[in-house]
Amino acid sequence: MRHDAIYRAAAGFARACVALAACAMVFAGAAWAQSGEPIMIGFSMALTGGLAPNGKSALLAQKIWEEDINGKGGLLGRPVKLIYYDDKSSPAEVPSIYTKLLDIDKVDLIIGPYATAMIAPAMPIVIQRKKTFIGLLGLAVNSEFNYSNYFAMIPSGPDAKPAFTKGFFDVAMAQNPKPQTVAIVAADQEFSRNAADGARENAQNAKLKIVYDKTYPPSTTDFAPIVRAIQATNPDLLNINSYPPDSVGMVRSINEIGFKPKMIGGAMVGLQATAIKTQLGPLLNGFTNYDFWLPVPKMDFPGVADLIKRYQVRAGAEGVDPLGYYMAPWGYAQLQVLQQAVEGTKGLDDAKLGDYIRANTFKTVVGDVKFGAKGEWAESRVLQVQFQHVKGNDVAQFKDISTQVVVSPAQYESGKVIYPYENAK
Repeated sequence: MRHDAIYRAAAGFARACVALAACAMVFAGAAWAQSGEPIMIGFSMALTGGLAPNGKSALLAQKIWEEDINGKGGLLGRPVKLIYYDDKSSPAEVPSIYTKLLDIDKVDLIIGPYATAMIAPAMPIVIQRKKTFIGLLGLAVNSEFNYSNYFAMIPSGPDAKPAFTKGFFDVAMAQNPKPQTVAIVAADQEFSRNAADGARENAQNAKLKIVYDKTYPPSTTDFAPIVRAIQATNPDLLNINSYPPDSVGMVRSINEIGFKPKMIGGAMVGLQATAIKTQLGPLLNGFTNYDFWLPVPKMDFPGVADLIKRYQVRAGAEGVDPLGYYMAPWGYAQLQVLQQAVEGTKGLDDAKLGDYIRANTFKTVVGDVKFGAKGEWAESRVLQVQFQHVKGNDVAQFKDISTQVVVSPAQYESGKVIYPYENAK
């Protein structure tokens, strides 16, 4: 009996060992992330400084992509790891960051930072190292470099500079009576100068008389003298091309001075950020400005609602834009393009990745993406959105997008422009 008991115990122990070994094999197969070298994707991001609200919002979406892709088994059977550094919203920081990523961190792939002024200084390094590079919301960055493996995750389209404000001018020229004059003002930075070049072209095509056309230093903090100088020229339209700190300064000064041209806005970065919307509140009413995506029914692309839902759940704890409409879809889609190129080429070779990106259409949370000349989108899809009926500074009214009306292009319209500007006040 005792021998039988010992035999049964030994047999049971053996079966348990086999079962445990089998479980271990299954677990090892599922936990691939604990073995093998990760694919490292490097980039800089504005996490402090004037561009930080947008940069931090994009980064949360990129982290969600990282979690999603690793949850599905990674890329090429390897985990993915994002390696990023704060560029402090300063172009001067960017070259050293990308040099470090490539020479010290030895990342496998790189993507672009957020904003034109940050992407441009990375380009000489990218070109020298022959890397494929997908920038995030950079306007016409490749117009001077003409680098074949640069791609723009921004819906400006093949004629990027005028695309930013074309809708602004189209809406204005559809009014009766038509405006006759325009003032153009821009920060003396890469993005703003590019956008102002495009505004000038749009104004000329519309046969508008340009009565004011000047830049101001990026360090400007007092915008009242600029607004008064513009007001003295009495333009029908005011086209502003600015970065977040100066966008806020312009809105405040225009309201304080009581300047009321028939239409204001165009290419003001920052007014898309929820923190700035709630800060300015009713001061925004009547401004008509660019945007790239809003949760209007016509832009409910596959996967985007789920991304926004997950982003918003985490936004409070992460201390980022609570809504994420402006940056989150683009940060996630930027990596979706890279992911699909890696999967399509079954490798990490930059030349092959560039060829694949040029040749294919990508399914993303911002819709189908196809690249054309100079790495820009093959077709433009820049929105013009007017702030209407904003009351107080509550964030909920910006989640209810009736306060942000898409007025151009027609296929994404969610309402009609209030014109002239003072009628929206």
